[in-house]
Amino acid sequence: MVMSNSNQLINQNLEKIRHSAEHVLTYAMLTTYGPDKIVMAHGPAIENGFYFDFDKPADFSVSDKDFPKIEKAMAKIIKANWTFKKLQVSAGLAAKFFHDNEYKLETIHRLTDESLENPAALVFYSLAPAEKNEALTIEKLETMDFAAALQAGYFIDLCKGPHVEKTGEIKAFKLLRLSSAYWMADENNKMLTRLYGTAFASQADLDEYIHFLEEAKKRDHKRIGKQQDLFSFHPNAPGCVFWHAKGMIIWDILEDFGQSIRRKYGYTKIKTPEMAKSTLWKTSGHWDHYKDDMFVFDDEGETFCLKPMDCPFNIYIYQTRQRSYRDLPIRYTEIGHIFRHEQSGELNGLFRLREFTQDDSHLLIREDQIAQEVGNLIAMVKEFYVKLGVTPEYFLSTRPDDFMGEIETWNRAEADLIEILTSNGIKYGLKEKDGAFYGPKIDVNIKDSLGRSWQVATIQLDFQLPGRFGTTYVDRDGSEKTPVMIHAAVFGSFERMIGILLEHFAGRLPLWLAPVQVKLLPIADRHVERADEIKAALEKAGVRVEIDDRSERLPAKIRDAQVEQVPMMVVIGDAEVNSDKLSVRYREDEKADETLSVEELVAKIAAETK
Repeated sequence: MVMSNSNQLINQNLEKIRHSAEHVLTYAMLTTYGPDKIVMAHGPAIENGFYFDFDKPADFSVSDKDFPKIEKAMAKIIKANWTFKKLQVSAGLAAKFFHDNEYKLETIHRLTDESLENPAALVFYSLAPAEKNEALTIEKLETMDFAAALQAGYFIDLCKGPHVEKTGEIKAFKLLRLSSAYWMADENNKMLTRLYGTAFASQADLDEYIHFLEEAKKRDHKRIGKQQDLFSFHPNAPGCVFWHAKGMIIWDILEDFGQSIRRKYGYTKIKTPEMAKSTLWKTSGHWDHYKDDMFVFDDEGETFCLKPMDCPFNIYIYQTRQRSYRDLPIRYTEIGHIFRHEQSGELNGLFRLREFTQDDSHLLIREDQIAQEVGNLIAMVKEFYVKLGVTPEYFLSTRPDDFMGEIETWNRAEADLIEILTSNGIKYGLKEKDGAFYGPKIDVNIKDSLGRSWQVATIQLDFQLPGRFGTTYVDRDGSEKTPVMIHAAVFGSFERMIGILLEHFAGRLPLWLAPVQVKLLPIADRHVERADEIKAALEKAGVRVEIDDRSERLPAKIRDAQVEQVPMMVVIGDAEVNSDKLSVRYREDEKADETLSVEELVAKIAAETK
């Protein structure tokens, strides 16, 4: 059953509000600082707000201390209830109007190149008082350039829309932060200043979003990773993670759990190289679609690439032997080390990296095995996310514009996935044109405790790649057939999944996943020997335990254990030295302190980590 998107109209209205707020922001900055200080480049609405990219002189700067002044200028325009007017213009008029703005000229040329069948179909939007916009015509526009229009009280920009009719529809807005961004996201271009903001249909909605941002800041996985000594980042290795010992405990638990699920469903673990000649990627089709996102280098007259994905390597292993229909399905799984040439401005902690690791699986199967194997993968996804306490949401991602292969094959593949989702009773949404270039896919999203949706697992059906590599099996009648390939990941990138979990749980990982389950807190030096004995007993039972034997007062040790979000703390004083009972404190406020023996504590941990 396809899920209906009841929020579509709300989202469309928010896009209009936010896009319009960005125009108001741009005009406010131009009138506040002057066009000699603010050179507008680009400004779209985005998922949770909008941003404005602008160039500026080297000796001029804008900081968040300027936000109140800019917001005051914006509020004045909104209160005046100015209107937006749409005008269709020729490429020539657009270029003449923005003759001294290199960014607008480049955009005009690019849009003209992309619209050769209708090169005149460019759109301007004018923001001005209603009476001015009513009087604005193409003939009047032809007499002005951008500077003259601004002087005359018009803010006119090249823009496809949509916009609200009047600025009074922007009920609540706020400027959020500044950053830097390359023009057109190309690191070879000039670095611009980017100002982020957001807007909503009501003040209550804005207040709720600001509260969400404050809560998200508290849950920032980069901050939590530092506090809990899980991982770090270093400027000499941008986009790469340095995993500390405690972080690797979380990694290993997730890897072991994932592998246990795959073993249950008959997957075979393999390992493949991390680089290959460019000829491999040209054969697979990745070169045409992903070259700009790959690390490429030349050696001894040949071009090599660090691998951006694992799939072609799995095919090479398959091809080392002749395969029969009886051999299929073949289910490979690999903890794959992947490299992507992400731009430095887009890197974001564990969420956006240049080097990361995937729980990758590739199946080579007969066409009559599709339903069974995809159904098994859905069962694997459910088993994994039930353990995490989150509910998967499913989406069918369909044929993109840059697809590879025949439309008939794509239609059959999409129909197969729809049938599988339907037969499994799964409600699913549609992601139009969001499939991989080689096939449609089922994407799996989860929502975290803040309501944010994260795309995690994926199950991709591929009728293209095996054929491009001449991959075959011998069928029942002795003829050679091309297998179907399924690309799958249960939780995707290890790094990204750990980041999601840290923010979802606000660092308070469940007991089974916590790198340290119990922290022993001896009150004084004379209590350390007893702490060592308890530690040995707990470790023997498989409990992850540490002793804080620093010369600190007990309140400081408790506070530090709470910052590290250790689920259980055991205070060891004279009473514990002279008894087999332990004083156990819990991380969760709703859990009352308990007095337990070592055996009772072990049993309690075992029961809670099943």
